[in-house]
Amino acid sequence: MTITQLKYVLAVAEYKNFTVAAEHSFVTQPTLSMQIQKLEDELNITIFNRKKKPIEITPIGEKIIDQAKLIVNESNRINDIVDQQKGFIGGEFKLGIIPTVMPTLLPFFLKSFLKKYPKVKLNIEELTTEEIVKKLSDGHLDVGIAATPLENEAIIERPLYYEPFVGFVSSDHRLFNRDFINEDDLEIDDILLLEDGHCFKNSVINLCKNSNNIDKLHFHLESGSINTLVKLSKEGLGMTLIPYLHTLDLAEQDKKYLKQFNNTVPAREVSLIYHKSQLKMQLIEALKNTIDGVIRGAISFHDVKIISPLTKKASFA
Repeated sequence: MTITQLKYVLAVAEYKNFTVAAEHSFVTQPTLSMQIQKLEDELNITIFNRKKKPIEITPIGEKIIDQAKLIVNESNRINDIVDQQKGFIGGEFKLGIIPTVMPTLLPFFLKSFLKKYPKVKLNIEELTTEEIVKKLSDGHLDVGIAATPLENEAIIERPLYYEPFVGFVSSDHRLFNRDFINEDDLEIDDILLLEDGHCFKNSVINLCKNSNNIDKLHFHLESGSINTLVKLSKEGLGMTLIPYLHTLDLAEQDKKYLKQFNNTVPAREVSLIYHKSQLKMQLIEALKNTIDGVIRGAISFHDVKIISPLTKKASFA
């Protein structure tokens, strides 16, 4: 039994196809098939039912694959242990970021991080929270940036900042003439939401459940883009809530539609997340320190500032 054989098994388990698995493993299909067959003969078991289309994993194969993940992940971390001991900050670093954070946070820290750590090969993917957690568990990502808490015992969460919600209210909306808005003002029926799969949508719904409209679950419209929600709101199709950093990219003439919350400012927690068995801590610390540096800079909108992860309360200038 070899680590290479186990990697081939994991590739077939992931892609359910020997040819595709071979392509992603950078070997020929006969080589991959031969090595897996050799492992099955050695163990005297069948890992894959090749008669099924797509290929099915046998019950004993499921157990073998679970163990193979642990073995391969641990073997991959030998280099991480050596790098950590040497204090080396470099090599491949795989990062996943949720869609509602990617466009606003990434421009703040990416250039600074790459300049400070030129030996790091940073691979970035835009993924949903569910996809990030799965890839962290499967060893396909080193770290993620997502809204938390996740309540997943296998995932470590390290808060970066607390990002306030800001109302975006069109001129013909019932709340437009208010200087400030409150959570009690929110009605789920006239709030434009992101489509299913976005954790930001759940955050908005949770806010509305504190109002008198807890049973109203008829959504007029859903979209996959916060920018689209803003445009639709301007057309009078309802108000929306946007994360604070998104307000920085608004055109100057559109900022008149922004409505801050009065007194208690609802916010989302944005964290670095990684699997509890992750060993690339020198890279994770470097990323966290870089983001901390840019977030704690002079990023503010009127009197609202990014919330400190130490206080968990809204911060005002």
